[in-house]
Amino acid sequence: MTSVAIAAPNVAAADAAEAIVRAGGNAIDAAITAAFVAMVNEVGLVSPSAGGFLTIQPPDGSAPVTIDGWMDMPGRTAAGHLGQGTWDVESVYGGGVVLTIGAGSVATHGAIAAFGEAHRRWGRLPWAELLAPAIDIARSGFRLSAASRYYLEYVHESIFGWDAASRAALHDEHGALIDTDLVVPDLADSLSMIARLGAGELYTGDLGRAIAQDVLDRGGILGPEDLAEYTPVVRPSLTARMEGWTLATNPPPAVGGVCVAAMLRLMAGHGLEDRDHLLRVQRRVLGERLRVFDHTDDLERDAAAFLDLVDRDGLGALESGSTAHVSTTDGSGTACAVTISSGYGSGMIARGTGIWLNNCLGEQELNPRGLHGLPPGSRLLSNMAPTVGRHVDGGVLAIGSPGADRITTAIVQALTGLVEDGLTLQEAIDHPRVHLHRPGTAQEEIKVEDPDDLTMYFGGVSGTMLTAEGTLVAAADPRRSGAVRIVS
Repeated sequence: MTSVAIAAPNVAAADAAEAIVRAGGNAIDAAITAAFVAMVNEVGLVSPSAGGFLTIQPPDGSAPVTIDGWMDMPGRTAAGHLGQGTWDVESVYGGGVVLTIGAGSVATHGAIAAFGEAHRRWGRLPWAELLAPAIDIARSGFRLSAASRYYLEYVHESIFGWDAASRAALHDEHGALIDTDLVVPDLADSLSMIARLGAGELYTGDLGRAIAQDVLDRGGILGPEDLAEYTPVVRPSLTARMEGWTLATNPPPAVGGVCVAAMLRLMAGHGLEDRDHLLRVQRRVLGERLRVFDHTDDLERDAAAFLDLVDRDGLGALESGSTAHVSTTDGSGTACAVTISSGYGSGMIARGTGIWLNNCLGEQELNPRGLHGLPPGSRLLSNMAPTVGRHVDGGVLAIGSPGADRITTAIVQALTGLVEDGLTLQEAIDHPRVHLHRPGTAQEEIKVEDPDDLTMYFGGVSGTMLTAEGTLVAAADPRRSGAVRIVS
């Protein structure tokens, strides 16, 4: 049995990953299993209709890669529905946000396709075994995770109450939110189909066609052709170096990894106590995102130019601004960081499937060109930045975070604490954070975390390590109900 360190979003996900390792699975198997469980019990945050990324340090020591399973823009055969099928909901969640929901907000999901690609390359146990814990939980009933419960307290009526199946699954006869013994009709059967027939069932099988037909029937633009044409993409990861570590993260067309890589390069030689420098770094990098990356027609070109500027000018460059994560590392040196999201949720369950659908077309920061503004088949923007690392001494790391636009700043601060300040992984994750909101705009605000009141607004970092001495370490963020396991 391979020894594996696991950091998962909740206890049930961690338990499932541990069971997979004890059955002979490796770090990749454990991460996929934990992510499937999160798709069941992190309601409102992730679901099988999720997009995501896996950044992996392969067991043979070769260069890390990122598997892009993020959302595509649909609409190949539904041009008549463009601009339709959505409405806005205001919520005080996260300090106040306007959410666009409805069938027209559903993007082409890709996370499970990416899981299938990772499993094909590096998985050890059969695919069906990886889904078995999620199927059991879906069939027997589950308790909402703490993060899910927190989110749904704000939106269970406004987002998850308009669709009859969604309302029935989450509410009792008085309209109150159910958080224990929750069974979503048809979900276990849908997961069983994916287990038996493979990831492709969600794209070219009866399950994928049922999802697409329901979205089209309700005025959305996700059609069967969009799902059938979806392909996960494997890319070399984007790298940064800090104090002996080579850190690898999510490359373009996602924007999160670009921001992490730039901030890590600019934080080299500076610790967390140098808050003024940290804010300068955030202002420059996040400001570049708002000014350039969110509007470019060639993110790879502009990201490379910005990173070249950072490398060339160093500090001179500063003078010019809903999600779940799993980390696993095993004794062979494999590291896997998985971040997945269904956005804030469209509010609808696809008829007969038990699957809550995403609303990623309705997330304004992921769609700077507006609702349905991209050509079909284009990848949406993403803040996600699952990251792995390898040290010159042989140490290996996996780390990442949920948290919308706080993903990048949370990861960078945790890594800075670990690498520059010499904190333990848990100490680095626990350290209070600062986030610069809307840098360079009239709404710019420095948000400083109270050390006595850590909140999930500032992310939910989880990480695992294999030290040079061969010791496995796992750490979860106290801001969320994460759970860790060391299986040896």
